[in-house]
Amino acid sequence: MKQPLPYKDALTHPIFEYISQAAQNLSLDCYVIGGFVRDYLLKRDSKKDIDIVAVGSGIELALEVSKLLPNQPKVQVFKTYGTAMLRFDDIDIEFVGARKESYHFDSRNPVVEDGTLEDDQNRRDFTINALALSLNQSDYGTLIDPFNGLDDLDNKVIKTPLNPDITYSDDPLRMMRAIRFAAQLDFVIEAESLEAITRNHKRLSIISGERIVDELHKILLTKKPSTGFLLLYHSGLLDMILPELTALNQVEEIEGHTHKNNFYHSLEVVDNICTKTDDLWLRWSALLHDIGKAPTKRFNKKQGWTFHGHEFIGGKMVKKIFQRLHMPLNHKLKYVQKMVTMSSRPVVLSQKTVTDSAVRRLIFDAGEDVEDLMILCEADITTKNAIKFKKYHHNFKIVRNKIVEVEERDHVRQFQPPISGEEIMALFNLPPSREIGVLKEAIKEAILEGIIPNEYEAAHQFMMDKARQMGLTNPNTVQ
Repeated sequence: MKQPLPYKDALTHPIFEYISQAAQNLSLDCYVIGGFVRDYLLKRDSKKDIDIVAVGSGIELALEVSKLLPNQPKVQVFKTYGTAMLRFDDIDIEFVGARKESYHFDSRNPVVEDGTLEDDQNRRDFTINALALSLNQSDYGTLIDPFNGLDDLDNKVIKTPLNPDITYSDDPLRMMRAIRFAAQLDFVIEAESLEAITRNHKRLSIISGERIVDELHKILLTKKPSTGFLLLYHSGLLDMILPELTALNQVEEIEGHTHKNNFYHSLEVVDNICTKTDDLWLRWSALLHDIGKAPTKRFNKKQGWTFHGHEFIGGKMVKKIFQRLHMPLNHKLKYVQKMVTMSSRPVVLSQKTVTDSAVRRLIFDAGEDVEDLMILCEADITTKNAIKFKKYHHNFKIVRNKIVEVEERDHVRQFQPPISGEEIMALFNLPPSREIGVLKEAIKEAILEGIIPNEYEAAHQFMMDKARQMGLTNPNTVQ
């Protein structure tokens, strides 16, 4: 149905007048639909893209709009999908012809036919994304809302236009999108719709890892990711995506000894870290930092529950997760692995007397990521005991101050060996060999342990002493 109130204030950008004129030239109807309309009505900063649906050819409309625009931007045409895109004033505008869709059970790729605006709104994922504003000169700015999406915006509800079982079974990625929108907008998913997600969660198996990860990224980048991850968990989706994480949701008791629930702890750590950083990969590190605890959990009478080596095992598990979900196997993987593997290092330091050598090793191993590591470890403090909470943060402050002190003095973060392997080879007339590596490692260890300063003369003298112990001599030395 058409709402009587025009929303012309939403269409103040000049691009809409150009589109309206182009549609008039082609004698077709067109509408702005989806996220732009939703975000305008929510008074939310809209992302820099606009979706236009034409009752006719979206490609022809895009080409006509380009002709009218001052700079006549290039139009990207995607004939397979019947869509086109152009960029104007830093905004991406996508044009599509109104269509209706039908699906095969084993694919999320629909069979597409030309359709009406009503057909196009029927195929939308949620009522709040089916809202459309007319760009036709006869009723410019009129809201078309066949599913009462305006009410759902007011009531903060996520629901599907049609039967949710059909909507989610047809395109299972919509289940993750429902949860993502609930997390992003702080909405609730309609009970019937949430039940349909739970019933259909195994349909997610036909969705590619890349598509799934894209939605996970968006959930992780919300203000409180635990909202989305708990919905993923209770619907059964999370167990299909990250079984390594859901494996942490178990608490055992033996002889009166219990351990904390590391699943809920991990979600709390993610929420904590989100108050300090927007970095996606540091948030991933927080989510996965304890995944090694499920496979390493052991009980003995002397120590109770232990998780020995969980950081190392967790680092190896990170790579398997990235491979399975088709995530980037580059520096981003290495970063998350480093954060997970080192996640307990500052914690151990904070519980002991903080020595210069231990701090030097921490800085050396973490490198440029030492500050991120400290942020992760502080987010890892989830105790509800106020005295312990204050004590732990105080101890981390001591570690932070020690890092600054040691770094200013020893410049470990930009560590470069004072003596290169090439110089050692020339000095002792050696080819590339094990002995070169032994000497370089000995120099590095001596600097990190504070035996010698990070200076050339001290390193050279230490190297000569070590070389004599190894039976190496400088052939240029006069006997």
